[in-house]
Amino acid sequence: MANGGIIGPVNTVNAAVCQAEQITTKTSSGSLTTQPATTSLNVVVVAGGGGGGGAPSAPDHVSGGGGAGGAKVVTCIPVCGATSYTMTIGGGGAGASASGQGTSGNNSVAAFPSNPTTLTGGGGGGGGPPGTNSGASGGSGGGGSSAGGGPSSCNKGSGTCGQGNPGGRGFDAAPPGLTGGGGGGASAAGTAGDPSSSGGPGGAGTDFSPYIGNVGPTCSVFAGGGGGGKRSGTQGTGGAGGGGAARCSSSGNGFPGTTNTGGGGGGTAAPGANAGGNGGPGIVVVKEPAISIPKTAPGVWSMNSVYDFVSNDNWVVTPELVSATGGTITTSGDFKIHTFTASGTFSVTAGAGAIGAVDYVVVAGGGGSGTPGAGGRSSGSGGAGGFRFSANPSCNPQGGPAAPLNSASPIRVSVSDYTITVGGGGAAGSSPSSGGANGTNSVFDTITSTGGGSFTSSGGSGGGGMSNSSGGAGNSPATSPPQGNGGGTGLNDNSPGGGGNYVGGAGGGARAAGASASSSSPYGAAGGAGAGVQGFGTSGENCGSYYYFSGGGAGGGQSIKGPAPGFRSAAVGGIGGGGNGQISACTTGGAPAQAGATNTGGGAGGAGCNPSCSGGTGAAGGPGIVIIRYKFQ
Repeated sequence: MANGGIIGPVNTVNAAVCQAEQITTKTSSGSLTTQPATTSLNVVVVAGGGGGGGAPSAPDHVSGGGGAGGAKVVTCIPVCGATSYTMTIGGGGAGASASGQGTSGNNSVAAFPSNPTTLTGGGGGGGGPPGTNSGASGGSGGGGSSAGGGPSSCNKGSGTCGQGNPGGRGFDAAPPGLTGGGGGGASAAGTAGDPSSSGGPGGAGTDFSPYIGNVGPTCSVFAGGGGGGKRSGTQGTGGAGGGGAARCSSSGNGFPGTTNTGGGGGGTAAPGANAGGNGGPGIVVVKEPAISIPKTAPGVWSMNSVYDFVSNDNWVVTPELVSATGGTITTSGDFKIHTFTASGTFSVTAGAGAIGAVDYVVVAGGGGSGTPGAGGRSSGSGGAGGFRFSANPSCNPQGGPAAPLNSASPIRVSVSDYTITVGGGGAAGSSPSSGGANGTNSVFDTITSTGGGSFTSSGGSGGGGMSNSSGGAGNSPATSPPQGNGGGTGLNDNSPGGGGNYVGGAGGGARAAGASASSSSPYGAAGGAGAGVQGFGTSGENCGSYYYFSGGGAGGGQSIKGPAPGFRSAAVGGIGGGGNGQISACTTGGAPAQAGATNTGGGAGGAGCNPSCSGGTGAAGGPGIVIIRYKFQ
C-alpha cells in the first residue's frame, strides 16, 4: 500500500459484471442451487397459513379466521457458490369442517448451514362448539370464535416473536351479535370483531418487495390473516397478503388463503354447518445479487487517496477505515459498535474525507402518559420516540417490516468530535386530569430524532387519545424516511350496549400507528409496533436475531363494562419497549401503567379508570439511545 506521489485526477475504476442478479421462487419443497459467484444472498421465508374455524348449524355460533404463517427476511446469508441447499415449503392448514378449531399451518425451512431459518405455521382459527373455541398460536395466531360462554374461553392465539402477530378476540353476545376475531398477520395483529357490526378483519401481511422485488401472487406482500365470521352483519375481510375473507351463507365455507402467500383461511358463520377456509401454502424466495469484478486503468492519483498496487500502472482504491472513541465499544465481525445510553462525545481519530462513513441508529425518548381525572376517563398512552436509521445498502441489516424506514445514506465523518445527545423519556402526569410530558430529542451530527408525544400530543410518534379525542400526529416534524406514526383515537362510548366505556387510544410506534380504542375492547388499545435492527449490538428489546426500538405505549382501559365482563388482561405495548396499559384501577389483579423500557424510546402505557373509583397514575416514557457502527478492518 502506498500514498500517491503525483497530484492529478483520481483513477477511474470500472467494473465488469460477471454474474447477473437472480431471484428464485420456491413454491414446493426441493433443492435450490446458487450461482457460481454467489457469496451472500437475501431470503424471504413464509410458512403455511392456519385454517379458519368451523361453525355448526345450531347453536348459531361463528368462527375465527386462521393466522398467517410466520414470515421473515434474512439478509446477507453467507453461502458457497454452485452449492445446493434444501428448501421446505409448509402447507396450509385445513379449515375445520363443521365446528372446532382450524388446523395450524406447516413450517417452512431454508436450510442454509450458516443461518438455517425455520418459520412457524399459522395458528388455526377458533370454531363453534363442540371443540376448541380459542384461536391457536403459531407464526401468527388464529382469531377466537364466538362460542364457549364468554370471552375468557374465546381467546386469540399468540404470534411468534419476529415472525407474526396475535389474532383478534371473539365475542359472545345475544344474536345477531355473535362475532369471530380475525387471524394475525405478519405486520399487524388480527382485529377483534365488533358485535354491533362486523367480524374482525385479518391482520395485514408484510411487503418484502424492497428485498426481493415483486414476485408471487400478491407482489411480494405475504402472510395476511384470515377474516373472522359474523352471524349478522359484515364478514371480516382477509388481511393484505393473501388472507381469506369470512363468509356467511347457506354454503358459507370461509374463503381460503391465497396459494403460496402463507395467508390464513377465513372463518364462517351459521346457518348451516360450514367449514373454515383452508390456509394458503407458504413460499421461499431467494435473491442472489449481481456480482462484478473490478477493473483498473492506468493513470495518476491524488495525494489524499490510498491505493493498493496491483500491477504496473494499475492501482485500486482501498477504503480508509474509520477509528473512533466514545460510548460503550463492542466488536461484531468487521464492525465496531459505539453505544451511547447517555449523552457523550463520538471522537473520530481516523477515516477522514469522502471515504470514511458510519451507520447509525438514533432513537429519541418516548412520551409519558397522563393521569386520569374523575368520571372513569382512562388515559391515552405515550408515543414512541422518533426512530432514524441507516445501513450499508449492499447488506441491509434491517428487519423486513421496517424496511421503508431504512436510509441508504450513512454519515460521512472527518477527524473531529461529534456531540451525542440521548433524549430522556417524558414524565408521567403529576396530578389527576393532567397530561404527561413529551420525550426529548436525540441527536447525532445532522440526524435529529424527535421525542415521542404524550397522550394527544404530536412527536416522533404521536401519543394516544383519551375520551373521543384523536391521537397525536407522528413524524412531526417531518423527516424522510418517516421517523414514526400517529397515535390512536380514544373512546367515550355511551351508545346502547357500550356501557359508558372510557378507553384510551394507543401510542404510535416506529413501524405502525397506535390502535384506536373500541367498545369491543374495553381493556385498552394495543401500542404501535417498533422497528427492528440487526448488526448494531445487543441493545433494545430482543426478538430473535433483531433488536427492536420505538414501540408505542398501550392505552388504558376498564374491565367492568361492555361485552367482555370480567376480563382482566391489559392491552399490550408495541414491540420495541412500549409500556403495557392499565385496566380499571378498582379491579383486582390490575397492574399499574407500565413505563417505556429503558434505552428503547418506548412510549408509556396509559392509566386505567372507571366511574366508581379513582383512577391510576400515568407512567414515564423510556429514554432513547444512539448507536454508531463502522467497518474497522
